[in-house]
This record gives sequence, structure tokens and C-alpha cells, in this order.
Amino acid sequence: MKKYKNKTHKLSSKKLQKVIKKILLKYPNKQFNPKQIQKRVDSENNIDSILYALESLVTQGVIVPKDNYKFQASPHTFVETSDSISYEGYVDKTRSGAGFVLVDELEDDIYIPQKYMGSAMNGDRVKVALFDGGRRRRKKEGRIVKILERATKQFVARLRILREVAVAFPESDALPVEIAIKKEDLLDAKDGDMVIIEIVKWPNKPNRPPVGKVRSVLLAKNESDREMQSILINNGFSLTFPDEVMEQVMPITDQISQEEIAKRRDFRDTLTLTIDPHDAKDFDDALSYKKLDNGDLEIGIHIADVTHFMEADTPLDEEAYNRSTSVYLVDRVCPMLPEKLSNNLCSLRPRVDRLAFSAVFVFDKNFNIKKRWFGKTVIHSNKRFAYEDAQKVLDAGKGPFFTELNTLNKIAKHLRKRRFKEGSISFETDEVKFKLDPDGKPIDIYLKTRKDTHLLVEDFMLLANREVAEFINIKSKNKKEIPFVYRIHDLPDNDKLVDFARFAGSMGVKFDIQTPKSIVASFNKLSELAEKRPELKILVIMGVRTMAKAIYSTDNIGHYGLGFEYYTHFTSPIRRYADVLVHRLLAQNIKQVHRADKKHLELQCRHISNQERKAVDAERQSVRYKQVEYMQQFVGHRFEGLIRGIGERGFYVELITNFCDGMVSFESLGEPFYIERGRMQARGKFTGRKFKMGDHLKVLVAAVNLDKRQVEFQVEDSPKLNGTRSRSKHKKTKRRRK
Repeated sequence: MKKYKNKTHKLSSKKLQKVIKKILLKYPNKQFNPKQIQKRVDSENNIDSILYALESLVTQGVIVPKDNYKFQASPHTFVETSDSISYEGYVDKTRSGAGFVLVDELEDDIYIPQKYMGSAMNGDRVKVALFDGGRRRRKKEGRIVKILERATKQFVARLRILREVAVAFPESDALPVEIAIKKEDLLDAKDGDMVIIEIVKWPNKPNRPPVGKVRSVLLAKNESDREMQSILINNGFSLTFPDEVMEQVMPITDQISQEEIAKRRDFRDTLTLTIDPHDAKDFDDALSYKKLDNGDLEIGIHIADVTHFMEADTPLDEEAYNRSTSVYLVDRVCPMLPEKLSNNLCSLRPRVDRLAFSAVFVFDKNFNIKKRWFGKTVIHSNKRFAYEDAQKVLDAGKGPFFTELNTLNKIAKHLRKRRFKEGSISFETDEVKFKLDPDGKPIDIYLKTRKDTHLLVEDFMLLANREVAEFINIKSKNKKEIPFVYRIHDLPDNDKLVDFARFAGSMGVKFDIQTPKSIVASFNKLSELAEKRPELKILVIMGVRTMAKAIYSTDNIGHYGLGFEYYTHFTSPIRRYADVLVHRLLAQNIKQVHRADKKHLELQCRHISNQERKAVDAERQSVRYKQVEYMQQFVGHRFEGLIRGIGERGFYVELITNFCDGMVSFESLGEPFYIERGRMQARGKFTGRKFKMGDHLKVLVAAVNLDKRQVEFQVEDSPKLNGTRSRSKHKKTKRRRK
């Protein structure tokens, strides 16, 4: 959230009111207490002057007081500015054809009716105008007035070659219209082929198809392979790298010159370990361990020096920025960098010299940080551990490098304890993993287990990310701001929290939402309870849904979920472009001060955040496809499950044994259902029967549709299993109630 800085340090009463009004109007659905407002004003005005300004604005009717000593902009103030307001944001399109525009400055998304969507598609960056009086509506509504950037230009489609024209029918719901293709743009594709189409012209009138070109025929080993490729392409990620990128990468070697080594701090004689998943090929990070003569410990967090191999404004750099992230599907990785870099030259492989950008910390005997250092290094990893192998050493109390691993684990636990004491939230949600056969078909589903070694690495990476961000902030203090890439996380949605706290109470869990501190304490208490009472895990999942999404921004508001005032991403430049930017900015500011163009940097942050959203969508789609593929063998089988979500057409049940989910439609239950506030419960119109989040029930797998990625369940005692209830019986029930 943006701070409104002033150059005179202390504002007059009128100017202070104007700044506070601007803050509250910018976030019309948020409520702020005086201390939060004082922090965002960022002036030397004391709390009494803030209170006086707030009271004056209340008297003027500009803002209204709320419960818990908070304030919010008055709805009447909205009308004054609504006519001219427009925003930029990203499209989240629904199956109905309508959509929402996600705007960073607004807490609520802007709803766009289907007729005002134009040719906008999911993920597009657009300019949207609010309808007149839109701020007075129950939800903001608007129309898309301009498409600023297309999220996806290529689609997988089935080609049909007719006598006069060629038409491609996309597989993706994101583009539910056919694409016209000139016959000279077909390449060698034949009728019926699955092809990759690039859109070259978008329609400027309704009911006109886009025009495209065939870029290649999609080659796949089987249906599953084709689907995974389609998921990547339809979400805007390329399967291959452009020729100019590969030409740039080809001559790069792993030879490190003595001249380059002389510029760096040499850690090659310091014990260094990597700890990664057993199937990892790109090793972003390594940890070094050295006991100093005075008994202190020097721990190095060494990160692959990607920027040494990738200069700015080159074809390789531009392609990495366009992708912004590696995408991890169930059975493959679509990398941000070509394999020669990601899996070899940049990867901190064992028993070879590698270039790194390092954060080095000296800890005293109580594991408190005495010194910190950032800079370019050369390292030599002594051992590559898989998480499981490192855990076996810790559990056995002996084995290769036990002393070092055990000490690193103790330091990590100390860092973790301090982090939670300072306000981090513990969200341990389940992560589904698959066991696949050689053809990529799922043969088993299990949950990923997080052990001490996973947490060990995580806590050292969090330390490095936090310290880098704090270093830049310290360098900026009392001076002109140094523009930087922060990883920020806003406060939870207040309305969602109220509904969540009410539902948690119905399950016997007290949830205090009075202050940000009490919310953190309540979430952490819930996580502890869920470990002992598995039925409460649904509350942890629902709690995550109340949270804002973390994004990249040059305007630092802190990271609420971690409890950090300053946080960035420094530790994964092989797979995240944000970290590449951070490496460049940090390198430029270690010995001197370099100020990047903040406006340009913010545009980069928005692009990277949007690419991250698309990657998450692709990853979820691949998980969903594999779950449905796995469930094909169980049609007609009965399972036990828990209600995990409630929608307009039914509720979603997650099976306890294999973690797959499907929908129980309200239609299959033989009566209409009312969805109660917060989508926590559905109630039958005629019988009053209730289904609420977290309910345990038995279901039958009624149907599986792999093309639509849908699994249909029926409740065991539903009318369609026991004989459909007659309409006359519904009417009798209704008359009886009258």
C-alpha cells in the first residue's frame, strides 16, 4: 500500500485532512485505525493531530467512524469522483463470459458484464472504466475500454480445412470462438491436426473471429502429453526458446577465468552443501559452514549468479523477463532459462566451481547475528543432499556432515522461533504429489511431507530475502528512496475475516480479529489445533482464502503473512525473474547508490506478478487434470470425503483417501438450495437440509469427464440414488410450511 510522503515533514491541519481523505478514497472498502493512517501519511504529525483531522473529516461527512475505532471513506464521497475514475488491471474471466478485473489499488475486483468484456481474455492487462455511480453499487462494475497487453497470443486448436477457408477451434475456454486462418498461413498442417496458432489480428467489431497463423503442429506422445503442452501454451508459456536466445547461449562455457575469481570472495575451501528435492536439476542455493577461531559461526547463503551469464537488454534477458518464472506442472518443468543455464552453468552442482551471489552471516554462540555481508563469490559444493537423505542423517544422529547439518538445523529453529514471535503466520497446507508410470499416467496420489530439512533450507532463504530488503532500506534512510523490488503482502480482507471467524466459532474455535496481532495469534493457534484435530484442516484452508495475494511492488507495505517489515526475493534467480532484478539492484547498491527508474521498475513488477498468477493457474490445471485422470478408474465406487467449497451449482467434496475432489450438484439432491452468507453453508429450499464447509459425508463417483476435467459425485442418500423425489411431494412440503 502506497505511503503518501511529504517533503515538509509536518503537515498543516488542512493538508493533513487532504492527505487522509486521499488515502481513504484510494482504498474505499478498507478500514483504518489512527495508527495505520499515521504510518501511511508518513509525516512528523503526532497521533493527536491525526485524531483531530479524522474528527474534522467525520464532521464534514467525508469519512465515517466504524467499530473498533476505525475509519472508512463515506459512500457519498465516492459519487463525487466516480464519473472520471478508470483503472488498469488484469482480467479474470469466468465460464459465463463475464469477468473481473483485478486492480492492485482496490481491495475489491471490478465486475465486468459479458457484453462489456469486448475481446478481452483471461490474464489480459486492460484499462477499465467504472460505471456512473459504480461506487454506490453492492459491487464495483465497469466496462473494458482498452486492451493494453495480451496475456496469450498462442493457442492449441483443432484445425479444420474447408473448401474456401480454414478454421481452428481452440481447446482453451479462454478463447471460446473459432480462429480464421488464411490458407497460405497453414504451413504443412493437415485437416484434423492439433496445431499451435498465433493470433495476428484481433477483431475490432463484435461477432468477428480473430485471425491467426499456424506456427507448428503439436506433436505429443499421448493424450496426457498433449494436454500438458496445451496447458502451458494456453496460459501463455512457450515450449521452446527463440533461435536468437539459443544462439546467445551456445558459446557460453563453464570456464571461470582467474581474472573473474580475483574480483570475488573465494569460498572454495569452505565446506558447502546443497539440499534439494531428489529429482531437482537446477540448484539455486547452497549453504556454507565455517567455525571461526573465536567460536562464532560463519554461515553463507550462496545463490546462483544468473546475472553473470545474462546481461540486461539481450535476447536471453528479454525472453526470461517475458516468461518471468519457471512453470512446474505435475510431470514437467517449463523453465525460465534454457537448460544449458538452468541445469548446468548456473546450477550450483557438487564438486565443480560455481559463481554465486552470497549473503554471509556471522552468528554468536546464542545464534544471534553479529555481522552480515553481501557480495559476489566463487564456491565449490562438497556434497549434494536430497531432503530425504539429509533428514536420515539428522534422525540417525550420525552420518556425512552430521555436525554441520545439526548445527544448521539448530540455527534455523532459532530463526523460526524468532520469526513467529515477531508475527509470522503458520500456514501448513497440504500439497498433493503424484506417482506416475512411464507414460505419465498417475498410479498413486500422496501428500508431500515437510520435515526439518525442508524447514531448515526455507528459514535460511527467508533470512537472506529479509536481510537484503533491510539492507536497501537502511541505505535509503534519511536519503532519497532507492527504488527496489519488494515482495509485499497486504492485510486480510476484513469482510472475509468476519465470516470466517463466525464459521470457526461454529466449529468450536475462537478466532480473535480485533487487531492484526490477534489475527496472527489466532491463525497460529488454529494451525496447532489442526495438527491434533484433522477435521480443523478445512479451517486452515479457509483461512488462507481470507488472505490477500502476495505480489511484487516498488511500494513497500511489508509482508503481513511473514510478519516482515521488509522482504524481497533474492534466492531463486534460475526460476524467478524478480530475483534477477533484485540481484542487479543489490549489486549496484552495495558500495555506492544507484537509483533505477521507479516507474519502469513498477511496470516490471506488475508484469512479473501477472506471470506468476498465470503460472499458478497452469500448475493447478495440471494437478486437476491428473486427479481426474486418476479418478477414471473409480466410477461407481464409494468414498468418504469432506466438503471443501460451496458454489452456485453445488458443493465440492475432497476425498479423504486420495485427496481428489469433485462436485455434488444441487440438482442431484432433488431440490433448490440457498447459499448462505460467506458461502459457508447451503440450505435446502424445501427440506431445510444443510450442507456446510467441513462436513464429513459419503459419496459415490457418478461420472468422470477428462475433457472437461470434471468429477461428479452423488451423496449416498441423495434422491437420484434412492429414487427421485416427486414434484408433488415438494409442493406438499411447501404447503405444509405455509
